[in-house]
Amino acid sequence: MSTKKTDPSKSFIAGGVAGAVEGVITYPFEFAKTRLQLVDKSSTMSRNPLVLIYTVARTQGISSLYVGCPAFVVGNTAKASVRFLGFDAIKRILSDRDGKLSGPRGVIAGLGAGLLESILAVTPAEAIKTAKIDDKQSLKPKYQDGTKGTFRLIKDLGFKGLYAGLLPVAMRQGANSAVRLGSYSKIKGILQDWSNTPRDKPLSSGLTFLLGAFAGIITVYTTMPIDTVKTRMQALDSNKQYNSTIDCFIKIFKNEGLMTFWKGATPRLGRLILSGGIVFTIYEKMLTIMG
Repeated sequence: MSTKKTDPSKSFIAGGVAGAVEGVITYPFEFAKTRLQLVDKSSTMSRNPLVLIYTVARTQGISSLYVGCPAFVVGNTAKASVRFLGFDAIKRILSDRDGKLSGPRGVIAGLGAGLLESILAVTPAEAIKTAKIDDKQSLKPKYQDGTKGTFRLIKDLGFKGLYAGLLPVAMRQGANSAVRLGSYSKIKGILQDWSNTPRDKPLSSGLTFLLGAFAGIITVYTTMPIDTVKTRMQALDSNKQYNSTIDCFIKIFKNEGLMTFWKGATPRLGRLILSGGIVFTIYEKMLTIMG
């Protein structure tokens, strides 16, 4: 992201376009991650995400890999818009006179952007997506009939259900954005200095993609436990299993073991590597196109 002053409306539009494109392209990885996080420990279902994707596509059709996708894409579009708008706004406040952003300030800017997006966009969209995927596994699905099913699900969940996982979502998005945007911004600045590229000029598309992908790898392994708890808290029967976010953490650790927190890391890694590359590349290109 450029450290020059970016028009807020352009940040919002560029982020939204980047989020929509990334959401559609990478959703099968998101589907696999969520299914693996919801599977019971006693289940004999394969834990290999590629096998899971292949099996679902072969037995239920490719469209089944996109269960919950519309809600995810809408949420991803809003999320990316709010994320980049918030990050650029906070970054302008925290940058020094030369437009440079120190590592700790970059993390703070990313954290603020993540908290904003979790409240305004991510929590309800994730609740709908997770519930739809969970419902698809039941013997008698209730919410799979397109838009009608989605609206019926929203009605049944209510405001409380849509925001049931707000704390773990806010924790995840805050951590995600702090790590992802903070590391991207810091490494980008280092590369610009190394290559004598002006701070108001973007890096090449190839380098931007690689840098975004690397930021995605860092993000996955540092924030995966929070993501797993978030998914469990948004399952349809979560209120019967967990009393709170802390209770969910404790029960997963006690009953299923430490490594359960990294269940679904591989498909999430695949999605965030692509996601980081796609989002940052399209965001920078959109800003260039819009001048």
